[in-house]
Amino acid sequence: MSNRSEGSRLSFLIPTIYIIFLLLPIYWLVNMSFKENTEILGTFSLIPERPTLRNYMVIFTDPSWYSGYINSMIYVVLNTVISVAVALPAAYAFSRYRFLGDKHLFFWLLTNRMAPPAVFALPFFQLYSAFGLIDTHIAVALAHCLFNVPLAVWILEGFMSGVPKEIDETAYIDGYSFPRFFVKIFMPLIASGIGVAAFFCFMFSWVELLIARTLTTTEAKPISAIMTRTVSASGLDWGVLAAAGVLTIIPGALVIYFVRNYIAKGFALGRV
Repeated sequence: MSNRSEGSRLSFLIPTIYIIFLLLPIYWLVNMSFKENTEILGTFSLIPERPTLRNYMVIFTDPSWYSGYINSMIYVVLNTVISVAVALPAAYAFSRYRFLGDKHLFFWLLTNRMAPPAVFALPFFQLYSAFGLIDTHIAVALAHCLFNVPLAVWILEGFMSGVPKEIDETAYIDGYSFPRFFVKIFMPLIASGIGVAAFFCFMFSWVELLIARTLTTTEAKPISAIMTRTVSASGLDWGVLAAAGVLTIIPGALVIYFVRNYIAKGFALGRV
């Protein structure tokens, strides 16, 4: 009995330590966001001695700060919608049809995802400069499609291949047109896969910095690039930087919360 009780305590202790280890950086970021720079640099404290909301007020009242969040949300949502919309018919074609070079084309799509963003930064800059798209939201959204569309196709193709082809044939016999069948019958069957694909597209576009910074200057600059403005002659404004980091985490956390059920099913049923 003693060995069993020790084993149960150990099995509880290890996950607890692991969760604390993961949450510690986030807690420390939140802790710093409520401190002044003098307290951050001068003392070590687990909780703020003189809590302040000044750092958050700087972000919410300065247009150059909060516009970064708006810009990021605009091109991230655009990219997620475009990537999933393009990937759905492409994944269906790979799942249901066999054509010359299909496996090679499928592998070529994935190679785009394997390449680092730095490889494409200069070609994108020159191409978009020629078309006058520099410093626009659509420029960043389309650039991120190069990485997100292959990933979304790969995820969705795995889910679609798990749906029997007899469902397609039955729908055609019942008089469904392809668009109606795809929207009314097929998409609800792969809703988990769509949720997983949208989640990964959103997260990659949200955290990507190099391409977003290269293709924007002022009007569409993302929050990740604006955070470098905290550097001044007097040093880093640690409090404002921590507050910006906390606010940057919130959109991703909200996305995870709303699609958590789809993600759980997706990891269990799909290729991810």
